[in-house]
Amino acid sequence: MKKILFGSLFLMSFFSQAQIDFRSTEFGLVAGGTYSRVRNAHNPSGARISVLGGVTAQVPIGISEQYYIQAEALYVGAGEGGDRKYEDAKGWEHAVYANNYLSVPINFKVYFSEAESEFYGLMGPRFNFLVNQKIKNSAKVSYETDSYGKANSFNLGLGAGVGFSYKRQLEIALKYDIGLSDAYPDLKNSPEEILTRDPSVAKKKSEQVISLGLTYLFK
Repeated sequence: MKKILFGSLFLMSFFSQAQIDFRSTEFGLVAGGTYSRVRNAHNPSGARISVLGGVTAQVPIGISEQYYIQAEALYVGAGEGGDRKYEDAKGWEHAVYANNYLSVPINFKVYFSEAESEFYGLMGPRFNFLVNQKIKNSAKVSYETDSYGKANSFNLGLGAGVGFSYKRQLEIALKYDIGLSDAYPDLKNSPEEILTRDPSVAKKKSEQVISLGLTYLFK
């Protein structure tokens, strides 16, 4: 927590001194797909594939046209599913532990040069607000929302990624986000889980998302 606070204060100090030109803000639309899992949560577990979509805005820093602050408001499908191979062997229906968020990532974005078409990198915090949680065919009673499986209503994450911009208008980016908050804070208290004597039960449930997104910036 101290590292997060220190990082936030550093960013606030940096932004207060940076030459940010809000009059040159660019807006756009974002759409893409997600591949997500949750560490130390459901057993057996596998990935969930879902979608993302929303709006973006980027503000230039300085006059070089290389450095930007990018903020987005996105619908993001995350969570995880069951292990299909294990489920098939047991004759179970496929489990889905879906967490859908309003996600607000704020990234420091750097184009590798001032060229119109160029690669770029980005990094920054992500603020996830749970819109809804949907569970199907859960492997255990404790995984249900009315038991110990209720997802956290707010998640803080940290993301990084790389992308390519075509003429600074059409961009594609691959991003990785790791959850810093506990996605299922009550799950460690489940008697059903504690009886398994699995050491991962007491560990933080970290939600992780890989996303591939396409952005169109209006000029």
